[in-house]
Amino acid sequence: MSKFDEKVALYKKFMDDRNMRSNTELLTAVTKGLGPSIYKNDAETVSGSDSKELETVKKNFLMKKLGLPDGPELDKAIEEVMERIGKSERNKYRAVVYYMLVKKFDKESVYGM
Repeated sequence: MSKFDEKVALYKKFMDDRNMRSNTELLTAVTKGLGPSIYKNDAETVSGSDSKELETVKKNFLMKKLGLPDGPELDKAIEEVMERIGKSERNKYRAVVYYMLVKKFDKESVYGM
């Protein structure tokens, strides 16, 4: 199993352990879109309590990648995802956060799904 496949399996297990349904094909596509950042401990996760980091998720992912217009619903969606994963969960994997946001906004088409 490649390192990439190991990461996808880790994220899938993370979601399964929390009773979050996932589409492995979409999770793989989202993970691939993150590039080498998934291999860096700091970049692999999202800090749910760092407002600067959450702003980056909003601007770079939701607005740039998914093409969503800025608005309070983006912040609300990020907050909902953080709640669903669990505020106390240290490992909020970026691939899982992004996957959940893609599903929330029905933007699977960005990944060819």
